[in-house]
Amino acid sequence: MQATLSTMFQSLNVRNYRLFASGQLIKLIGVWMMFVAQDWLVLELTDNSATALGVVVALQFTPVLLLTLLSGRLADRYDKRMLLFVANAFWSVLALAMAVLVITGLVQLWHVFVFAALLGVANAVETPVRQSFVSELVGTSLLPNALSLNAAVFNSARIIGPAVAGLAIAAVDVGPVFLVTAISSIAPLANVVRMRPEELYRKDLPPIADRDSARVIDGLRYVARRADLVLPMALMSVIGMTLFNFQLTLAALAKTVFETGAATFGLFSTALAVGALGGALAGTGRRSRPSVWVVLGAAVGCAVFGTLVGLAPAYWLVVTLLVPTGFFMVYFAQAANQRVQLGVDAAFRGRVMALWVLVFLGTNPVGAPLIGWVAETFGAGASIWIGGLISLTVALLALAWQLRREGARLRVRMLPVPRFYVVSPDC
Repeated sequence: MQATLSTMFQSLNVRNYRLFASGQLIKLIGVWMMFVAQDWLVLELTDNSATALGVVVALQFTPVLLLTLLSGRLADRYDKRMLLFVANAFWSVLALAMAVLVITGLVQLWHVFVFAALLGVANAVETPVRQSFVSELVGTSLLPNALSLNAAVFNSARIIGPAVAGLAIAAVDVGPVFLVTAISSIAPLANVVRMRPEELYRKDLPPIADRDSARVIDGLRYVARRADLVLPMALMSVIGMTLFNFQLTLAALAKTVFETGAATFGLFSTALAVGALGGALAGTGRRSRPSVWVVLGAAVGCAVFGTLVGLAPAYWLVVTLLVPTGFFMVYFAQAANQRVQLGVDAAFRGRVMALWVLVFLGTNPVGAPLIGWVAETFGAGASIWIGGLISLTVALLALAWQLRREGARLRVRMLPVPRFYVVSPDC
C-alpha cells in the first residue's frame, strides 16, 4: 500500500508541481462553489429557466471557441509561468467584482451574462497555458502521473466545492459563496510567484529566438497529419458537446424533475465528482502513452452510463449512476488528454493543447443552448439521455473505424468476469 501511494503521488515530490497543484486545488474549490451559486442565482433570477442556464454556459465557453488557438500560440512563444500569473490575476478581479454585486443585492441577469463572458476570456488564455505548462513542471517521465493528479485535484474540488456550496447557499444565500471564490483565487497567484524558474524542464523547447515563428496554422497542420491525435480530439468534441453538460443538466434535473433544492444539486454534483476522482486516480499509475483502445473503451463506458442517468426514474438511482458516469467521464478525458500530450513534440505542445481545449470546452457554446432548450422543452432527463445516445453512437462508430483500420477484431470473454479483447491480425 505504501509503495502504491508513493507511486500514485510521485509528481508531488517535485516542488514546483506541488506549488502548482496546491494552488489549483484551493482555487478550484472556490470555482466549483461559484458554479453552483451562479447556476442557482440564474434560476432564481429567471424563474427556473433552463434556457437561461444554457446561455450562461455558452457565454462562459464562447471565448474559448474564439481565443484558445491564439492562446496556444502565446504558450509556444512566451513564458508560460508569467502568462498563468496574468490570467489568474484577471480572474481574481472578476470574482471580486461579482461578489460585490451579489452581496450588495445589485446583481441582475445581464451582470451574470457579462461575468460569464469575461470569465471565459480568462479561461481561454489560462487553460491551454496551464495544460502545456505541466510538462515543464515535471518533465516527460512524470507527465502521465502529473496529468492524472491534475484530474484528481480538479475532481477533489468538484467533490468539496458543490457540497459546501449547497450547504452554504441554504444557510447564508449565494453572496458569501462568491466572496469565498474571490479569496480562493489568490492561492495560485502566490504559488506561481514562489516557483523556482531554474527548476523547470525546458531543455526540449526551441530557443527563444526561434519561437516567434510559431503560427496557429502550423499547429493545425501538425495535428491534421496525425490520425492518432485526430481520433481522441474528434471523440472529445462530440461527447463534450452532447454529454459533458452536467453543470447545466443536473441543476435542471434537481429543481424541475425532482423538485428539490440546492443541497440536492450539490449531492448530484458530488456523486459525479466522487466517481470522477476515482477515474482520475485510476490513471495515476500509467507510465506511458495510453493505447487508442483504452480511449475508445472509456468513451463507450461514459456514454452508456450517461444515457442511464437520463433514463433513471428515481432520485436515489440518479445518485448511484452518477458515480460510474463520473468515473468513465474522467477516465476517458484523461486517457485522451494523455494520448495527445505524450504524442506531440515540445515545440508544438502549446498549440496542440490549445486545439485540445477548443474541442474539450469550445463546443459548449454550441451544445449548451441546445441542451438547455431540450431540457426546457422535453425535460432535463431527456437532455441527458439524448446526449448519451449520440455519444454512444459516435464512440461505437469510432471503434468500428479503428478496428477496420488496423484489421483487428473485438472478442468478448464472459467467464470468470466479462472482458473485451482486441485481437490484432498478427495474433
